[in-house]
Amino acid sequence: MAGPFAGRAAIVSGASRGIGLGIAERLAASGMRVLLCARSAAALEAAAASLPGAIACPADLRRPEAAERIVGEAIARFGRLDLVVNSAGATQRGDFLALDDAAWEDGYALKLHGAVRLTRAAWPHLRAQGGSVVMIAGVGGKQASADFAIGGSVNAALMNLTKALADRGVADGVRVNCINPGSIRTDRLVGRIATLARERGLGSEAAAVALARETGVARFGEVAEIAGLVAFLAGPDANYIQGAILDVDGGWLRAV
Repeated sequence: MAGPFAGRAAIVSGASRGIGLGIAERLAASGMRVLLCARSAAALEAAAASLPGAIACPADLRRPEAAERIVGEAIARFGRLDLVVNSAGATQRGDFLALDDAAWEDGYALKLHGAVRLTRAAWPHLRAQGGSVVMIAGVGGKQASADFAIGGSVNAALMNLTKALADRGVADGVRVNCINPGSIRTDRLVGRIATLARERGLGSEAAAVALARETGVARFGEVAEIAGLVAFLAGPDANYIQGAILDVDGGWLRAV
């Protein structure tokens, strides 16, 4: 397929829905061949079938052997690897005193350890192509919240990992950057809006406006806005961007 990324190949984790799927769609539309990976096989295969040049690789990145298998499949099918987008992982919210070890272990196993393993397995191939890595973390890694202790600490760790790998990437010719989405209109946010609408007797759009204002932003972000930034970071106009941590949150985070 013709496009700015024609001939290039990517892996996108967490690609069965939400931000990960939006990223895969944007890359495929730009001509990149994309391997989609996630745990939900049926949704993943349906998503891949709708995208030109895409393949599905159902896998649980919490399992130590999964990353090598995913990268091996990408190389076998595409012959190269230019981009890895680490978008997998949703962490549990709740009272710190009520969250047990299993909740913490699960939060770190997928979002942090999965990103570590996938990036490590892909690194030699990215180095060969002068490729790049994009981490999808979250603004909660910069703004602490009592009910988001797991997610906040995982996102902060991903930001630190981004800087460490960017340091290594200077020598190896691999660019590593991080995007911190704010409140993006995914299924999870739509569910919160629906709950608020029921509680207050509002229509869905009125509830969305009310929740956005209470969050401190003019509106919620769209998945396409995150996907567009990933495409930019993967392209030639971002060749001098290394180790950047980009907040895409509509101005919600006001700290320096």
